[in-house]
Amino acid sequence: MIRLTDINKTYHNGAPLHVLKGIDLHIRPGEFVSIMGASGSGKSTLLNILGILDNYDSGDYYLNGVLIKNLSETRAAELRNRMIGFIFQSFNLISFKNAMENVALPLFYQGMKRKQRNALALEYLDKLGLKEWAHHMPNELSGGQKQRVAIARALISKPQIILADEPTGALDSKTSVEVMNILKELHDQEGLTIVVVTHESGVANQTNKIIHIKDGVIERMEDNSEHNASPFGQNGYMK
Repeated sequence: MIRLTDINKTYHNGAPLHVLKGIDLHIRPGEFVSIMGASGSGKSTLLNILGILDNYDSGDYYLNGVLIKNLSETRAAELRNRMIGFIFQSFNLISFKNAMENVALPLFYQGMKRKQRNALALEYLDKLGLKEWAHHMPNELSGGQKQRVAIARALISKPQIILADEPTGALDSKTSVEVMNILKELHDQEGLTIVVVTHESGVANQTNKIIHIKDGVIERMEDNSEHNASPFGQNGYMK
């Protein structure tokens, strides 16, 4: 599903900064993977390239057999909207829209009528235990509730891949466990391919494969599937 060969990326803001240095990576459909590294290791740049949010300088990136290179913004947006759901550390909710409207937003860009997209948004909020909060604004929600709204928004367009950039970074430890439970259930029940970028070993250890990145190169890959073979505890958020 995701195949990167010899990916290089340099930023030219002042002195050139070679961020990714020959990344080779293969993620199969249905894998639950974490990319782990310290700040400045290149992990967020790598995730942005996977999400077609940033370009790379050399190498090849194939997503579901499609070469992702020199795409027009229209084509890039089409692939993102159809295939990828994003979850961010800072939630990226629109402050003047309520929870339902935030979840429904991807369907607005797909041209779906308001009544239909709002009904679907309520469905996804219900799955994540937030139906009663549908008409609350983001500033009326806790950090964990905001992240569940963001997860519902990522899921509503039925993507094949979820890319999560430090999804627990702004949350306390109890809420972090709840969010990782949700992602684990999505992987187990829906068969989604999930890639989580994190600097926290506790988060990475919940995934089935850990990719360690350091100074722009993949240092090692760790098979964690045996560690996570037992069913995850039910948390009540997913039906």
